[in-house]
Amino acid sequence: MANVSHTRGDITTHPDASEMRERYARMLGGRDVALVDGPVFLLGLYCAVSPWILHYTTSQPNLVTHNLIVGIAIGLLALGFTQTPERMYGLSWAMCALGVWMIVSPWIVGESPDAGVIWNNIVIGAVAVMLGLICIGTAARSAPRT
Repeated sequence: MANVSHTRGDITTHPDASEMRERYARMLGGRDVALVDGPVFLLGLYCAVSPWILHYTTSQPNLVTHNLIVGIAIGLLALGFTQTPERMYGLSWAMCALGVWMIVSPWIVGESPDAGVIWNNIVIGAVAVMLGLICIGTAARSAPRT
């Protein structure tokens, strides 16, 4: 029988190794923050569905709509960060702004919210600010120096 199993060797001897490295670098676009895109999207998804998870759809109808819209906005930012990072990381400050807005929104949009709603929005807002600051720091560090 013929030996058809592949041996695990060093890829540096592959004739296309340098081309594969260049293609991989081009695909990533020099992004150091690729690991932040996923958590930003998951944060937006959670923000959008949190009224149904915490069951405040009947007590806070204004916050339901608010969290749904802000969650979609955060998710769209994450998709933009993934699709066109060179253009979208300039909008990393928008993540921070959405995070600050999420922190203060229970008192502005809501009608006497309870502690669960307040803490939910504070945690979402704090995580959004933190992820936005990470995106801002990474984009500033990887920007070309002039």
